[in-house]
Amino acid sequence: MLRIIFLLSLLFALSNASVQDFCVANLKKAETPAGYPCIRPIHVKAKDFVFSGLGTPGNTTNIINAAVTAGFVAQFPGLNGLGLSTARLDLAPKGVIPMHTHPAASEVLFVLEGSITAGFVSSANSVYVQTLKPGQVMVFPQGLLHFQINAGKSAAAAVVTFNSANPGLQILDFALFANNLPTDLVVGTTFLDPATVKKLKGVLGGTG
Repeated sequence: MLRIIFLLSLLFALSNASVQDFCVANLKKAETPAGYPCIRPIHVKAKDFVFSGLGTPGNTTNIINAAVTAGFVAQFPGLNGLGLSTARLDLAPKGVIPMHTHPAASEVLFVLEGSITAGFVSSANSVYVQTLKPGQVMVFPQGLLHFQINAGKSAAAAVVTFNSANPGLQILDFALFANNLPTDLVVGTTFLDPATVKKLKGVLGGTG
């Protein structure tokens, strides 16, 4: 009898325990390593779980002929604490998302239109490249260098998802040449000649 009473008490306690289904970001507060503080559930609206930004093509008039429209926590507060985020890629003809990495997430790419050549380099320096058509999906493991290039003569678009609300981004070319790292250090660590390094710094806005 005591065992039955204990089990019933336990079930009652569990059924009345506070379960937090979501934590919509309070973007007025500072972000922490664990994410943004939650807004009070009484103030949560259905629109907090909806993001419309991926429906509009991005502006590809730039040096890479491409655009990334982010759907991260800052744009999509309902993602806070769920370990997810999304983005839209638009690539004009000759457009490219340069070699880059996401330190905090793996990425899944779904091609909407056009033709995209995508690939990544493993930590063993093995290269995996595939030209993707609409409806095809490719995955890029966390932290590995990868890229996307428009492989056709018309515009291409894709949607990507990440298993992190804040996947992070580091573009290889910008990391090397769009900063104030002295030219001699870039030359010494990349084996490029000084003239090439200075030219790349000039194109990407680096100094030093």
